[in-house]
Amino acid sequence: MYFDSIIAGFGGQGVLLMGNLLAYAAMEEKKNVTYMPVYGVEMRGGTANCTVVVSDREIGSPIIHSPVSAVAMNLPSLEKFGPRVKKKGLLLVNSSLVPEKEIRVRGVDCLPVPSRELALEAGNERLANMVILGALVEKSGVVSLKALKKALYPGLDVRYHSMIPGNQSAMDKGAEFVRNGGR
Repeated sequence: MYFDSIIAGFGGQGVLLMGNLLAYAAMEEKKNVTYMPVYGVEMRGGTANCTVVVSDREIGSPIIHSPVSAVAMNLPSLEKFGPRVKKKGLLLVNSSLVPEKEIRVRGVDCLPVPSRELALEAGNERLANMVILGALVEKSGVVSLKALKKALYPGLDVRYHSMIPGNQSAMDKGAEFVRNGGR
């Protein structure tokens, strides 16, 4: 098994947390994993992305040029990373910020996810990143949703553990969205 992903968006959208949680979930399932964050000089509002590689075997490099999957939380991220996704790969796009008419990547399985709206249904619009992460895990099968939810404990500072149920609910909303055929 081999899976890699580039997760990208604006600073403040929780992009680096998404990658970190995916890495923790992979470790929970005893898989090999690399996680490499990249961000601009300004944190909130600047650009941020990370790469995550998950494999049953040793991983040669955390650097990915043509990922198996990508998550684009905004239009600049879609424009930069969408065309790099391997043919027949998986691309999830935050359709709350990216109009569907802008999603024009050919040859990949593209899933627009209304992250903000689903996060509101889960109780907090700021959990849009958890919604799309739940959708990624459900769609790709890279790790189980159970492992992803468990990853919140080491992935979040203990001061934020009271927010774990809300995060888990948002992950469920994303997974449910995929199970319902993207509706």
